[in-house]
Amino acid sequence: MTNGLKSTTTLHNGVEMPRLGLGVFKVEDGQEVIQSVKAALKHGYISIDTAAVYKNEEGVGQAIKESGISRKELFVTSKVWNDDQGYDATLKAFETSLTKLGLDYLDLYLIHWPGKDKYKQTWKALEQLYKEGKIRAIGVSNFHVHHLEDLIEDAEIKPMVNQVEYHPHLAQKELHAYCKKEEIQLEAWSPLKQGQLLDEPVIKEIANQYGKSPAQVIIRWDLQNEVVTIPKSIKEHRIVENASVFDFELTKEDMARIDRLNKDERVGPNPDEFLF
Repeated sequence: MTNGLKSTTTLHNGVEMPRLGLGVFKVEDGQEVIQSVKAALKHGYISIDTAAVYKNEEGVGQAIKESGISRKELFVTSKVWNDDQGYDATLKAFETSLTKLGLDYLDLYLIHWPGKDKYKQTWKALEQLYKEGKIRAIGVSNFHVHHLEDLIEDAEIKPMVNQVEYHPHLAQKELHAYCKKEEIQLEAWSPLKQGQLLDEPVIKEIANQYGKSPAQVIIRWDLQNEVVTIPKSIKEHRIVENASVFDFELTKEDMARIDRLNKDERVGPNPDEFLF
């Protein structure tokens, strides 16, 4: 299992990114996030995904420090929030995140949402930080194809990652194909649709076939689709269970059955409507 958690995908700049990590969206700062991150690190996770707006970067940093794991073995992601978009504001927001996390550099920094009209200036700031060696990889989150095309037109460096809502009810086929073509790694947030997919009959049936949980089947589907995934949990047994996905493989037929569950249904906002 541990080897699986160390398995990586190579981003277009050569940086190795773990294929499975822990997300901490809606995990409270303080003991809750510290325990969650420490449990994950104890069980072999090396990738932790947070964001300024989660307001738990300090707890994540604390857990990393207490874990005693060498910094260079870890892959830490954070994101710049909409209020901090724009060139100077982003540079400042980045320093704030770094200070809260207690780190010297980030492995991945993302623009959290395209927002209204500032993401190009924000991207320039990310490129600058990347060139200064403060971030090993830069990317975006919640970008549709048209946002990516628009960004790339003026970008010096192409995003390495696009982290979006992605699960069997929202398979993002067109976006996935575009990202593949442009060598942008797709990453899934809310891979379990905030738990809503765990009762999906087809997934339950497939899970029974493999002697796995519905969550494990969904995470496996992500990985076999070459999508990096960061399921969130605050329960230690669940964190362990979510990572126990490297000892089985879904057949082509089962992958296709899960693909057919797509109904382009979101649990989060549509990036085209989330404009601030």
